[in-house]
Amino acid sequence: MKINKTNAARLLDKAAIPYELIPYEVDPDNLAATHVAEQLGEDIAQVFKTLVLRGDRTGIFVCVVPGDKEVELKAAAKISGNKSAEMIPMKELLPATGYIRGGCSPIGMKKQYPTYIHVSAMQYDYIFVSAGVRGLQIKIAPQALVGFISATPADIAV
Repeated sequence: MKINKTNAARLLDKAAIPYELIPYEVDPDNLAATHVAEQLGEDIAQVFKTLVLRGDRTGIFVCVVPGDKEVELKAAAKISGNKSAEMIPMKELLPATGYIRGGCSPIGMKKQYPTYIHVSAMQYDYIFVSAGVRGLQIKIAPQALVGFISATPADIAV
């Protein structure tokens, strides 16, 4: 099966960062990371979801957290220099990032937003993040991802 390279994959190629593209079966009624982990046969703690938030002071920022966790809004706000933060409305996701729900990658958004990745990512040899479309994940070393997208490891999830 031919896998079409996504913009995120092309950016990693250009930077000579090793990764693998891993396809999975999409269930439009279940875009949860837990479903993705089951499809991949991987530990949910290594399948990360990319969430886009807006802070009251700094505007949009990105949190990358394990699939079985939720962003801790107070912690995320504090680390990003905000008093409060909330998820952006779904209708703003595509215009802000260039990605749709269930296919939002921390790599290659329309703008480079401040990005925070849950500190647990750093304990693994590899993690999974969306490749930028539904049905495709990028398997990548967390250090490589953090360096490439200038992410800050932080304790931002519960």
